[in-house]
Amino acid sequence: MKFEENVWKLLKKIPKGRVTTYGLIGKRLHSKAYRAIGTACHNNPNPKIPCYRVVRSNGMISLCHSDECHKSRIKRLRKEGVKIKGNKIVNFDKVLFKF
Repeated sequence: MKFEENVWKLLKKIPKGRVTTYGLIGKRLHSKAYRAIGTACHNNPNPKIPCYRVVRSNGMISLCHSDECHKSRIKRLRKEGVKIKGNKIVNFDKVLFKF
């Protein structure tokens, strides 16, 4: 649980309109447990924690547990000004947040 709480604390630091990667979160936590980071995002109990702002290192939007969830993630990112074409962030370098 402590690991997940540390992930959630970092997620709160990601500004609106920006994204980060599982790898950057891992680097900040001194961990290569990228799947555990994904699990922490999935287990996020607080809707105010923006787990939808975490993407793959190539700018691809990670798949959710459902198609509806995936579409919601893309919709929320677009609402914040993140440009997405298909399943990939267009302006990835511009919106990438590094801790």
